[in-house]
Amino acid sequence: MKAKKKAAVIALAAVMACGTLTGCEALTVTNSTKDYNQVIATVDLSRSAAFREGGEFADYVDFVGESSIFKRQMMWNFVTSGYYYIYYYGWTYERTFDKIASDLVERQVNVQYAMAYLAAHGDADGHTYNDIQAYKKLIDGAGENATYSQKRAAALSYFLEEDEEAKALYDTRVSINTQLDSYEEDYIDALDEHDHTADADVRTTPTGAETESEDFYDTDYRIYTGLGKETSFGSYEKQKGSNATTRRYAYNKLIASLYTNDQLKKDEDSSVLESTDYFASELVEQYETILLDKLTDKFEQEEEAKLNGSWAEALFNETVSNQRGEFASDKDAFETAFNAISDSSFVFTAPTYTDGTGEHYDEYGYVLNILLPFSTLQTDELNNYSDDFGDKKGGKFAARAGLLQQLKATDQRETWFTGHDDYSFEAEDAYVGSNGDRKYLFFENSTVNTEDVKDEDGNVIKSAQYEKIKNYFGKYSYNGTVVFDDDGDAEDFEPVKINIDGFLAEMEGYMKYASNLAFKDDRLAFATTQEVPADYYTRDNFYYTAADEAADPSVHAGQVDYNKFLYKVGKVDYFQKNAFNPDHLFVEGTPENVAFSVINELSFAYNTDTAGLNSYLGYMISPYKTSYMAEFEFAAQLAVKGGAGTYAVVPTDYGWHIIYCTFSFADIAADRSAFTFDYEQRKGGKNEVENSFSYTYFELLKTQAVSSAASNRSSDIINDFVKACSTIYESTYADLSGLDS
Repeated sequence: MKAKKKAAVIALAAVMACGTLTGCEALTVTNSTKDYNQVIATVDLSRSAAFREGGEFADYVDFVGESSIFKRQMMWNFVTSGYYYIYYYGWTYERTFDKIASDLVERQVNVQYAMAYLAAHGDADGHTYNDIQAYKKLIDGAGENATYSQKRAAALSYFLEEDEEAKALYDTRVSINTQLDSYEEDYIDALDEHDHTADADVRTTPTGAETESEDFYDTDYRIYTGLGKETSFGSYEKQKGSNATTRRYAYNKLIASLYTNDQLKKDEDSSVLESTDYFASELVEQYETILLDKLTDKFEQEEEAKLNGSWAEALFNETVSNQRGEFASDKDAFETAFNAISDSSFVFTAPTYTDGTGEHYDEYGYVLNILLPFSTLQTDELNNYSDDFGDKKGGKFAARAGLLQQLKATDQRETWFTGHDDYSFEAEDAYVGSNGDRKYLFFENSTVNTEDVKDEDGNVIKSAQYEKIKNYFGKYSYNGTVVFDDDGDAEDFEPVKINIDGFLAEMEGYMKYASNLAFKDDRLAFATTQEVPADYYTRDNFYYTAADEAADPSVHAGQVDYNKFLYKVGKVDYFQKNAFNPDHLFVEGTPENVAFSVINELSFAYNTDTAGLNSYLGYMISPYKTSYMAEFEFAAQLAVKGGAGTYAVVPTDYGWHIIYCTFSFADIAADRSAFTFDYEQRKGGKNEVENSFSYTYFELLKTQAVSSAASNRSSDIINDFVKACSTIYESTYADLSGLDS
């Protein structure tokens, strides 16, 4: 399986062979005889008063000096990202290259400031960097014949710890392999005539699946070029269908692009890429990024020291109070806010109403919707039926009931086998229902290989490479059989076809399986609150009668009775142990999260309402009139009224809906907040609970306060130093800016 890489890894643009784009060819021709080693700007913070006698960094002036920015950097920046300004935003070449020059200058200002600040104050982990002799020794050690980039890398390495240098080297290699993978993938596609599922047609995968951890690095990782006899590349995983020939093709294409854009010199050995000045310049980029991150961490540490529990609790209480006041008089404001809840946008209270038993929150909540659809043939058949007698809105309920009885659902995850990335793996510890032949799970890296390797003393000797998928239990096997060809590629599937009762049996069975695996008991077993009516498929009247109206004046004869569409209602029986706690909904290993993760995984397996995949809590449900289909609205409101863990099964003209409540204000007394803030559950607190509400909320408060302060400090750096300490030579890139004319 191929891992998805973090955004922090510098990705080389897929347009490096940029002659295919209008304008790029002009750049190549225009600059073919130009000297890409011309300096387009210089930066030297030592020219600032801050580095003179009496200034903040007077004792650290030797750590900074003149940094040069070359025309080849400007050109490479354009090729890898700058062209977007022209082709997508309509900028002129002049504006684009001025922007690139400005960005490159500001980056160097920040880098030099970081060097001085870390020399003066150390980093957030307590490391010091004020030994000027050691600093100069590293630069001298690069050698007299070292290139500018190689000397720059040596200087920057002084401010990095050993693991940070290893991480930078790893990320540089990953970046180049990622681009080679892209070229190679295109080539393999052309050769195999697309015998895999196109990426655009692969079923949505859970957020975080096959995502490498931010801090992971592998010292054995190598760039795979297809050259030589090397067969070990560390944790690098070759493309499906890759061989020495396809990889050499990709490598040759990359090298050609580097030559075209003057990133490689004619006298350099392109077969040993890591010995080239190009590789050194890419490594410098990674060193600089880590250095800037260290400065940000230091700023944030200094700002975070000003925060405390009293500040956080006061802010929480103030926010709750403000929301109570606002939402009590403005239902629309509440619905807007509630519909946008996330880890960075919380809602603590809802509008209330009073009845004979006291004050209650309006029964707002969220539901996951798993849609088991009619087939195309069934949908056509339904559309051709006549309307039910008496239904002025055109309902075809009796005809639909017959089709529902025939509806069969199947596991939708075939493309997780057949895409470019085969996410499947054979597992012994999986939920298989009543079919012992089921054995394939998905995302082994993100569900199994997610723990650090530790020695006998508990010390981490190898960090986990992949992040664990959140809110995804990960034990529900593909419901069907798979046949593989001689190359190990899945070529034939026979998914098990299940009716609604079969699905509910899978859902209830998997919930109990997960509960026993997590807790050694079945506390998460479902309790049925409404059984399937015996006449569900044979009834022919779906409307209130005059007798109904006489018995209940709130209903009227001739209106649709949506109760008659409910197939089954049930609830996860949290109360065998404790009441549902919304503070723990995202805390791995809690009953709340296990139940949520089970339903979420089943949604990825069966749901054809793909808009609901990877949502925060699902669809927001109001107790009032909504834009949802009437049957769905009725059942969803019923589930929300029943509280978190309640599910209701109902049909619409799309098929069966299994509606599961993930959060509900019905669970919360109107005199308290939906969540409880405990400062000690924060990250680093005495009772830290990762991903609890308190943990997430404090991280949000801290990020907002700290990031704002750190951002202001970063802006001050630019304002204080750019004009005084940098020079841009527009004339050296006037030929590029003049391409507009």
